[in-house]
Amino acid sequence: MTEISGGPFVVATILKVVVFFTLLILSIALGTYMERRLAAFIQDRSGPNRVGPIGLLQVVADGLKNLLKEETWPSAAYKGFFLLAPALALIPGTILFAVIPFASPAPTRWGYVDMIVADVPIGVLYILAIASLGVYGVVMAGWSSGSKYAFLGGLRGSAQMVSYEVGLSLSLVPVLMLAGDVRVPEIVTLQQHYPGDATTLGVWLVAPLLVGTFLFYLTGLAETNRLPFDLPEAEAELVGGYHTEYSSMKFAVFMMGEYGHLITTAMLVTVFFFGGWDIPFWSGDNIRVAADGSLIGEPAWWKTLLTLIAFVIKGGLVFATFIWVRWTLPRFRYDQLMDLGWKFIIEFVTIYIIVIAVAIYALDRAGLAFGPAYAAALLGVNVVLAVLLFFLFDRGRLIRGAGREAEREARRRLLEARRQVRQQTLSHALGESARLATTADDSSEEGR
Repeated sequence: MTEISGGPFVVATILKVVVFFTLLILSIALGTYMERRLAAFIQDRSGPNRVGPIGLLQVVADGLKNLLKEETWPSAAYKGFFLLAPALALIPGTILFAVIPFASPAPTRWGYVDMIVADVPIGVLYILAIASLGVYGVVMAGWSSGSKYAFLGGLRGSAQMVSYEVGLSLSLVPVLMLAGDVRVPEIVTLQQHYPGDATTLGVWLVAPLLVGTFLFYLTGLAETNRLPFDLPEAEAELVGGYHTEYSSMKFAVFMMGEYGHLITTAMLVTVFFFGGWDIPFWSGDNIRVAADGSLIGEPAWWKTLLTLIAFVIKGGLVFATFIWVRWTLPRFRYDQLMDLGWKFIIEFVTIYIIVIAVAIYALDRAGLAFGPAYAAALLGVNVVLAVLLFFLFDRGRLIRGAGREAEREARRRLLEARRQVRQQTLSHALGESARLATTADDSSEEGR
């Protein structure tokens, strides 16, 4: 079966754009509901349960509330940029969906249809380039509001997002070294198991790139400004951050952009490290496009539906962990945030790339076939690095940062307190000795 072309291709592309964009907007609405329900579960309360069955219509009520609220226009705002900023915050998270494969190819009478809007040959580079545009919406909102609080939030956001973009990009380098291609569907194919095929690994990349998965997840959290990295909108210090002066639908667009970016990040974690739409322990979904454009495997509509469900479940679980982290961990201080990005993540991910490159070279030189055994060897390397990362490097012994400086300051204060206690004890002892000596002299005088 060949790929669909001509008029049917145009119709299929338009349908994919409409359907996927609609699903994205619905996912954002359901994402807000999911967060409120999980937050209520973590905090042992009910959550939304008044509007509609089990509170499902609460998202509709919130949308209507934002739509009907009064618009406010700060007198000092630059109105053109003030209006443009929410759009710049929303667009990057939505158009990233174009290069994410959601399911296996679907067969039609005109040929197969890829379940991806645009299978561009620079998929990963497109993702990194578009993701970096989100900073413009944040800094523009802060600057155009004409408010010092919003401006400080915009500066924080731009510094944070630029800092963690480097780590985010570098954490994908090991994925590209194993895949040998920047097309996103090829990365999904790499993680599927094709017996006798020496070009696929047959294992989800979370195993051979365990530390890389953690680094991508961590930097993805920072890029989306979520706790514990939500310094651009720290309420206690900056009122509401870069969107302090926004209200009504303009504020809602910022929230839609945040959740859209968060959902996209969850989908990227799923694609790069958890097999994408691949269903574990089943080879019936092993369908891929060959170099000549022909289809390898047996496509079917029910397989497309099953793989779509598998992809949604995986992405939903990753999204749930984002919510779990937000309602569990406290916020970093800003100096800790920047130290983590510049003094730890960039250095460690650079070392990680070198170690993985050396390991891949050594395994190739040893003649180990590309497959599960190859992945197991890389897993061993990652376990050693994970032990170093979680039980040595983050204890303040080798990496200088806010944690080590705080430890030194606490030790200095403890030593100072002990010195003062010793001085007070010595002074008290000398005073007591002098008093006893005076008492003894007085007694001698009385005896005479």
